[in-house]
Amino acid sequence: MPALALGTLAVLGTFLPATAQAAYPDKPIRMVVGFPPGGPVDTHARILAEKLQPILGQTVVLDYKAGAAGNIGSDNVAKSPADGYTLLIANTGQMSINNSLYPKLPYGMPKDFAPVARTALIPLVMVVNNNVPAKNLKEFIAYAKANPGKLNFASGGNGGISHLMPEMFKQASGTFIVHIPYKGSAPALTDVMGGQAQMMADSIPLFTQFIKSGKVRALAVTSHARSPALPDVPTMEEAGLKGFEVVGFYGVLAPAGTPKDIVDKLSGALRTVLADPDTKAKFEQQGAEPAWQGPEAFTATILSEQKRWGQTIKQSGAKID
Repeated sequence: MPALALGTLAVLGTFLPATAQAAYPDKPIRMVVGFPPGGPVDTHARILAEKLQPILGQTVVLDYKAGAAGNIGSDNVAKSPADGYTLLIANTGQMSINNSLYPKLPYGMPKDFAPVARTALIPLVMVVNNNVPAKNLKEFIAYAKANPGKLNFASGGNGGISHLMPEMFKQASGTFIVHIPYKGSAPALTDVMGGQAQMMADSIPLFTQFIKSGKVRALAVTSHARSPALPDVPTMEEAGLKGFEVVGFYGVLAPAGTPKDIVDKLSGALRTVLADPDTKAKFEQQGAEPAWQGPEAFTATILSEQKRWGQTIKQSGAKID
């Protein structure tokens, strides 16, 4: 009997660690932001962190690992323990552009991650200097075709979405417009307003006040539907460029190997956050649209967008600064 009792205890003991484990999460969660505080990714992360905390019952701490277009932060998360306590908030560049732009990344996207959820879509808006005679997109395309190589477009830097989206536009419209990269979107916009460059495309919040005050002219937004932030600005499709839709996106990822039940719990929590009307209102203020996708669909989005942006990078010859 003693031997049987001991054997029974040994069998039971194999189940005790799992049942004795505290429910996830039982300590604060670190969310890595690969950009400096105050930018759009940081703003997005702050909204998510604030809304996740009461759902998960733990503090979500933002940890800034800025540099190399988000690559430093991405690498930090890829090499972190796969226990659900380190997450990455990522943008289009980190998920679908950098792998084609940087030839020697120390991690693979998405293979070194467990995609948790897509959180938002980020439409862009295309604007022109007020001295450009074109009043709408069709007129601008005709004007650019009549003046090949004589118009410039400004971007926040080589290889970013404000560079590559206009390259997609050039390919779709059959125009030749010269790229002028700047060290940041703010100085690029300053030169567009000053007339040193004629066109620019970037996230909606960058331009909203300048569009409404008449300092630049909006031609079209790049999303499938009009933006609530700019309801009077047509989509590219409405403005005459059929089939053209380019949007950025944000999402949350964990290190590869994170247990499926933890990924699913986080994904479900984010789905709840994105269904909150207050979240939607806060997103709209930054030109974003809640757009939840679960792990499988989100992974497919990353891969399909990598292919799309990779083709644009190859065709444009884009290189990092």
